[in-house]
Amino acid sequence: MSTSNKIRWGIIGPGTIAKAFAGGVAHSRSGVLAAIATRDPEKPGLAEAFPGARILRGYDALLDDPAVDAVYIATPHPGHAEWAIKALEAGKHVLVEKPMGLTAFEADAMMHAARKAGRFLGEAYMYRLHPQTLKLVELIKAGAIGEVRLIRSSFGYAMPSVMPEHRLYANELAGGGILDVGGYPVSMARLIAGAAAGKPFLDPESVAGAGHLGATGVDEWASALLRFANGIVAEVSCSISLTQDNVLRIFGTKGRIEVADFWFASGKQGGTGHIDVITADGRQVVEVREQGWLYSFEVDAAGDAILAGGQEFVWPGMGWADSLGNLRVMDRWRAAIGLEYGIEKAGGRPNTISGRKLARNGTRIPRRQIPGVTKPSSVLALGFEDFRTFSSGAILLDAFFEAGGNLFDTAFVYGGGYTEKLFGEWHRNRGTRAESVIIGKGAHTPFCTPDAIGRQLTQSLDRLQTDHVDLYFMHRDNQEVPVGEFVDAMDAEVQAGRIRGPFGGSNWSRERMAAAIDYAEKNGRQAPGALSNNFSLAEMLVPIWDGCVASSDAAWRQWLIQRQMPNFAWSSQGRGFFTERAGRDRLDSEELVRVWYSEDNFARRDRAIELAGRLGKSPIHVALAYVLAQPFPSVPLIGPRTLAELDDSLRALDITLSEADLDWLVNGPAPQRKAG
Repeated sequence: MSTSNKIRWGIIGPGTIAKAFAGGVAHSRSGVLAAIATRDPEKPGLAEAFPGARILRGYDALLDDPAVDAVYIATPHPGHAEWAIKALEAGKHVLVEKPMGLTAFEADAMMHAARKAGRFLGEAYMYRLHPQTLKLVELIKAGAIGEVRLIRSSFGYAMPSVMPEHRLYANELAGGGILDVGGYPVSMARLIAGAAAGKPFLDPESVAGAGHLGATGVDEWASALLRFANGIVAEVSCSISLTQDNVLRIFGTKGRIEVADFWFASGKQGGTGHIDVITADGRQVVEVREQGWLYSFEVDAAGDAILAGGQEFVWPGMGWADSLGNLRVMDRWRAAIGLEYGIEKAGGRPNTISGRKLARNGTRIPRRQIPGVTKPSSVLALGFEDFRTFSSGAILLDAFFEAGGNLFDTAFVYGGGYTEKLFGEWHRNRGTRAESVIIGKGAHTPFCTPDAIGRQLTQSLDRLQTDHVDLYFMHRDNQEVPVGEFVDAMDAEVQAGRIRGPFGGSNWSRERMAAAIDYAEKNGRQAPGALSNNFSLAEMLVPIWDGCVASSDAAWRQWLIQRQMPNFAWSSQGRGFFTERAGRDRLDSEELVRVWYSEDNFARRDRAIELAGRLGKSPIHVALAYVLAQPFPSVPLIGPRTLAELDDSLRALDITLSEADLDWLVNGPAPQRKAG
């Protein structure tokens, strides 16, 4: 940090918004502009637009500059995540022009990088820090128009014509209205709905979107309807090819509020803003006089947070949860109109989110030899059925692989087939098939029949863009079918080379597995060699879903040990039972109460909490370590949704449990023997 105790700012990308930000820095109390980075330092007018700033060639030069404390990223949207992560890794604080990322998944990855770096990360919605916005919130909270019922807000303008060369019309630059200006009315609607509920912001329960995709593949005009839990409905719209009135209207039971161009507040260079309050008594104009430059407020808010050791904006600035909520609305809005940019698809994503080639030979996740599998496999398997776009799923797949993970859990039914398609695109794009171990699953109810196995596997392999899976499980059992027919069907796929490793059952009983093995041995077939049943420190009391089988009790454990049967354990951490979501007095989760709540399980949870405290870990780490430490091949399936959740799961790998530890966690201390 500079000796003057001012934040020394650097700017990446010297465009129009960067010039406005530079003016804000010049009129701030906490910042000074130290440098700008550009790919073309010879471009005319840079010195005049950014007076006093050193002009550096290339963005990396700015990140390497020790005289820069914080970086403002003003590149087109697709560069936000890459350069924010690189800047954070370089030890810089970061302010990113809105939107923070193309999606909430990108923003979450950026926040993960900020957490690890211990640096500030903020999203530059400048209006949120202006006194006029705070005044508007105060009016809502004071009941100036009664109870809020409806919000209407737009940010729309018309470019002179459709210009394919302009970033706003360029699909490869994530052009269009939603990402450029749609976030403003969305963020304001969420702010007002929150104020009405006494909260900093509120996320909508539902988002319904519509829009027009033009010839260049971007949204030229679009609208969305947001419904909040407190009954408030918000109508938001944006456009780049249509002029709108851009008046914020808030309707309440006693009147309405109107604010024109709310994002400009009292003006870019100060002035007087107006909030019109219209009730039965007439129109009252609330004036907000402010001489501060609009962009100086976000500069100072970021500076105050940095100097205080904070990592995000203080309200009414947009903190991390607020930014994520805003982008989730925009994600749903885009999905509703079918807008996925080419740069978000596999062909446009050759690198990781940080802009680098995928790293190999990671060692954080160890590998082991699973009986029947030719390649060493990571001790954890990654499930990822929650992702619906390549760009979102690739973030987690990349991170898991770079940490050393190469075992992937897919299934015919996950995401209606999209998960398999996503993984196929990923391994083809990244060139990782030869190193990957793919679990395939099929024959889920109601298609749990022998003929479904081959038919579904054909579709799965097509989606996965491969000619074989490395392990295969039937997703369910159907005891109305003789077990030999299932063994014959899976063995036929082995003979065809489409299953090149163990096969077996997910949610199969011991008796059914034993019968299948016996049939195979007597009839010259490959014997089932793996299970995928629930296995956890907490015993499942009743099936989570119909047809599920748990293998956590003593009889099951002994059977697995005796046969050395590999088990790929789903819900290995009790689906939240070992987190703060559960507790003897926490009854809000129907699933947790129904499936896991018993005194035996709570006693195990208590011991996991005790051991976690001694190890400096969390109970959920102990629960995962328990599954990993079993004296038979035990492979937990994990399903993190974010990089933070993945990193948290990997903390369990640092725990080594003995057989005595395992026994204590399950059964508690041995009874004390009496003397004599």
